[in-house]
Amino acid sequence: MPLALLALTLSAFAIGTTEFVIVGLLPTMATDLNVTIPSAGLLVSLYALGVAVGAPVLTALTGNWPRKRVLLAVMSLFVLGNLLAWQAPNYATLVTARVLTGLAHGVFFSIGSTIATGLVAKEKAASAIAIMFTGLTVALVTGVPLGTYLGQTFSWQTTFLVVALLGLIALIGSALLVPANLKQSPATKLTTQLKVLAQPRLLLVFAITALGYGGTFTAFTFLAPILEQISGFDAHAVGLIMLVYGVSVAVGNIWGGKMADRFGPVKALTIIFIGLAVVLFTFSMTAYNPIAAVATILVWGAFAFGNVPGLQVYVVKLAEKYTPDAVDVASGFNIAAFNIGIALGSWGGGMIVAKAELMDTPWVGGLVVLAALALTRYSGVLDKRLELSPATKTNENVENQMMV
Repeated sequence: MPLALLALTLSAFAIGTTEFVIVGLLPTMATDLNVTIPSAGLLVSLYALGVAVGAPVLTALTGNWPRKRVLLAVMSLFVLGNLLAWQAPNYATLVTARVLTGLAHGVFFSIGSTIATGLVAKEKAASAIAIMFTGLTVALVTGVPLGTYLGQTFSWQTTFLVVALLGLIALIGSALLVPANLKQSPATKLTTQLKVLAQPRLLLVFAITALGYGGTFTAFTFLAPILEQISGFDAHAVGLIMLVYGVSVAVGNIWGGKMADRFGPVKALTIIFIGLAVVLFTFSMTAYNPIAAVATILVWGAFAFGNVPGLQVYVVKLAEKYTPDAVDVASGFNIAAFNIGIALGSWGGGMIVAKAELMDTPWVGGLVVLAALALTRYSGVLDKRLELSPATKTNENVENQMMV
């Protein structure tokens, strides 16, 4: 395995940690910054919004730059953003820091797969991408709980300093190890991006992604205050519970991918969304008991991120049919849809906490997931109609005759 690939994996680990560690530190940061819990929750929303903008827009604007230059630029922005968060004197500065790191996140994962595949032989491309994305999974299992522990033990600023140092190590590793002459695909034209956004079937899946992922974050963003105020846990216990959640997420990713391969994306997503909605509704009742709360969170993690492989597979499958010259663009927009879901979900959760009750977030999140389930079933019906349409049958007959 090329050492440059390890630098990319470390980058993914640092980025994954800084994205989700806020969740475990929300009450601490709200108190220290003298803002409300919903205002602190906006630090999750605005980061995700930065990712959603950075992925398609900044990637397109830097399309003609050499890949290594883009990589070094976004990792430099990531390090600066976390250093700014570390030294942030007030809430407004911290918001700016989160937006900057979100922009870097979006571009990194847009170009990361291309760089990873350029480091290995063609037959090892999928493995290279998997290794790089392992950094994200490991961040959820270890980085987020450790970052939460550091923030609770020392200060939340310490967490951002450590993440900045990890990003700096990854930046130096990339500068030294990633070759400058990486193969580069032609820059994506704006018309190609618009073609994807003009395709109703793809827009439908982007909506499923945003709702299915966003429903989780309506409640997950405020998990730490729920655990402290409702379940009765000490602040220092939140890091351990985040570890439980992270292990469950890792299992759920694998399980969700295998289910999508075996049953197809629509059936897999149907099962996962039903399970996720049930878990969120259940958590609105079990959160009052510490043991039941942790047990529910263990199941929650598996369903919450188990939908990711199925959603990505579904987008690629439909893009190959409707926009075959823009499959990568469609995949990138789906990544943006995930983060739009996070932004809207955490913002909506903040509105609920401000105007209603903290424990209203899980069941409202469950309703949002049910909306994603309804759209998934509708999309499945459209797929079957296309398969049964006369035009499709005619095309299949022509293809069969040509094969004969």
